[in-house]
Amino acid sequence: MSDLEVDVVVIGAGPVGENVADRAHQQGLSAAIVESRLVGGECSYYACIPSKALLRPVDLYAATQRMPGVTQAVPGAVDAEKVLARRDQFAGEDDSSQADWLSGAGITLLRGHGRFTGERAVEVTHHDGSTTSVDARSVVVATGSVPVFPPVDGLDTVNAWTNQEATQVKEVPASLVILGGGVVGVEMATAYQGLGARVTLVQHSERLIPATEPEAGRRLHDALTAKGVDVRLGTSMSAVRREGGEIVAALGDGTEVRAAELLVAAGRRPATSDLGLETVGLEPGTHLAADDTTTVQGDWLYAVGDASTGAQLTHMGKYQARICGDVLVARSKGADLGGRYSHHATTAEHTAVPQVIFTDPQVAAVGLTEAAARGAGLTVRAVSYELGSVAGASLQADGYDGFASIVVDTDRGVIVGATFVGQDVADMVHAATIAVVGEVPLERLWHAVPSFPTMSEVWLRLLETYGL
Repeated sequence: MSDLEVDVVVIGAGPVGENVADRAHQQGLSAAIVESRLVGGECSYYACIPSKALLRPVDLYAATQRMPGVTQAVPGAVDAEKVLARRDQFAGEDDSSQADWLSGAGITLLRGHGRFTGERAVEVTHHDGSTTSVDARSVVVATGSVPVFPPVDGLDTVNAWTNQEATQVKEVPASLVILGGGVVGVEMATAYQGLGARVTLVQHSERLIPATEPEAGRRLHDALTAKGVDVRLGTSMSAVRREGGEIVAALGDGTEVRAAELLVAAGRRPATSDLGLETVGLEPGTHLAADDTTTVQGDWLYAVGDASTGAQLTHMGKYQARICGDVLVARSKGADLGGRYSHHATTAEHTAVPQVIFTDPQVAAVGLTEAAARGAGLTVRAVSYELGSVAGASLQADGYDGFASIVVDTDRGVIVGATFVGQDVADMVHAATIAVVGEVPLERLWHAVPSFPTMSEVWLRLLETYGL
């Protein structure tokens, strides 16, 4: 006999898991959610929210230094103590409000560690050692991901930071070395340099943010270097030790780097190691391969967010969660799941994943890079335009440096990817997302007239450069 029977049980109460449970429950299904740590998940306490709370003041201060008349009114530097205090207002470690929200929404919260005991069966071990057996029509894995520690000699002895320590720090260190030049690495390099630390960033590849267009990585490299970040490309960290309380990192090029702290930002892996997946014929510790309906196995096991094979971004995880919730409801009613752009397919995962990297300059992109599009077999042409040449950008900041590019599928005459780099470009990516998802022909986009003088005028310049 089970202790609890529900239509759906979700393992993981981060923003992705919460959205699955809420979406399904709002449409009539009973739902329970299991969480071993904090309700709200990594994003709320150690990632998206606190990192942006650290980055926004740094970004705003940098913008004032590019605006005569304001520059003189904002002397000095960012007040790190006040920034950290404001960060605490957004991301402490009290999840009571989020737990109360679940209760108010009618979703049962089970605090503890959930493991499969078989098909449609989950056992929750609570913090006091007691257990709850849950039988469910459907089980959704939304356990997120955990940091990867590369094989660096001595890394396990130096109390290296992950994103958790970096976003919850109580005092800014005098210096910081960052291992990894992906999104977490470059954002934290931006934040900590702006908060007064001396930053060294070590990246094994020859460019930063390698998943983006090469020019985006080059512009960001130049900007970080100009701010004083010591960027080491094309080298790895071979060994690390503490010496007199200081981090000493040996690099593959034969040099050493010294800093007060070390942040490891070398990627993440799915948090699926201790879920009992072997009891349902799956391999622990791996991404759960979900189809476009978020289904992993049969009509009962689903995966969303970082635990699945989709894009590891909070907004995409929540998108998957909404799809998953609707699929659960449709299947409970025996309804048709529909087609490519129905409420039951994660189509955007293949065509239109948007992302913003909140560095200075910001990097905003959606869809395929030129290289990825060619790799997918598309016939494409890419064009770019200097954002600083647009009147709206020149008004935004003196010496505005940035660019915009689009990747066009020439067979269909539609945009399949777009990238924006520069100050305040984060919100520009949504227009591009709509163009990609809607497969809007360039001839039709020609009639989407941008307002003057805004940075959106770059759309007109891109189309002119393409030849319209």
